[in-house]
Amino acid sequence: MTSQTTQDVKFLLTPFHAEALANLCGQLNQHLKQIESRLGVEIHSRSNEFQVSGEPQRAQLAGEMLKQLYQDSIDGTSISAELIHLLLQQSGIEQRSGNGNKLPKDDICIRTRKALIRPRGPNQQKYVRSILQHDINFGIGPAGTGKTYLAVACAVEALEREEIERILLVRPAVEAGEKLGFLPGDLSQKVDPYLRPLYDALYEMLGFEKVDKMLERNIIEVAPLAYMRGRTLNGAFVILDESQNTTREQMKMFLTRIGFGTTAVITGDITQVDLPKGTPSGLKHAIHVLDGVKGIGFTHFSSKDVVRHPLVQHIVEAYDRFDLEQEQNKGQNLDQNISQSKGARA
Repeated sequence: MTSQTTQDVKFLLTPFHAEALANLCGQLNQHLKQIESRLGVEIHSRSNEFQVSGEPQRAQLAGEMLKQLYQDSIDGTSISAELIHLLLQQSGIEQRSGNGNKLPKDDICIRTRKALIRPRGPNQQKYVRSILQHDINFGIGPAGTGKTYLAVACAVEALEREEIERILLVRPAVEAGEKLGFLPGDLSQKVDPYLRPLYDALYEMLGFEKVDKMLERNIIEVAPLAYMRGRTLNGAFVILDESQNTTREQMKMFLTRIGFGTTAVITGDITQVDLPKGTPSGLKHAIHVLDGVKGIGFTHFSSKDVVRHPLVQHIVEAYDRFDLEQEQNKGQNLDQNISQSKGARA
């Protein structure tokens, strides 16, 4: 780098707090190294005196991050690699969104008795707002973007505020390469293990005993998609997970179950369809059919919204590139075949 493209940002972290400083830096400065690696900057520190060197926007962002994390550490927050990753995702620096060196402030949060959930980044914020404003919402995107977790959080908040009477967890009985018939129990019990991500979120927000009691009283209900036909759902919060594995008929059937006072959230990843070959996805179809319908919200997530380990984002991007190359190669081969066919007829 030349002096024209670098900037030194110097600052003092105050008030001095030895434990908070150690928490911020991490063992063997691992937290500082994580920020350096992700933002492409250099961080030098001596006690609570810091200097960040790098491309101006990134250097200033790193400085703002360190100040915010230090204050969080003083307030009792345990700084972790996951927390730093989420903060970097929230900053949107890799997307060059034009926010300068400002860290976006969360202006919406989900409050439950056991947890305070803050949506990370503009897409998660948009997703939660959409759930609060619309009766039917679609959250579409790759794994790890928080689609299901945030939907469960919104459901729990609505239940605790007595805005709804019950929560329904719905999922199609289709799995990647798995045969449900070999599992013990009826269809509900066969699908039950695949709802584990939903259960985990509920346990975190409500506690094990409360969730079990609510399941017994049908305040929380697990409903395989096949059992939804003929029902009308009033005063409920319904989450249809893995909706890319619904057929067109199943999706239409589910959407027409919605009654008064009900919120429905449909989550899915259209790049991971496990339906039999040749069976079109109900989620893909619904995206086109319902586009522009008033009262229905759509939030599209991308690999940039992944809030899991940074490698998950890179894995999603690698598969996207591969799929794009495959489509391009198919198009080229089709053009060649057409040209050869025309040449043969000539």
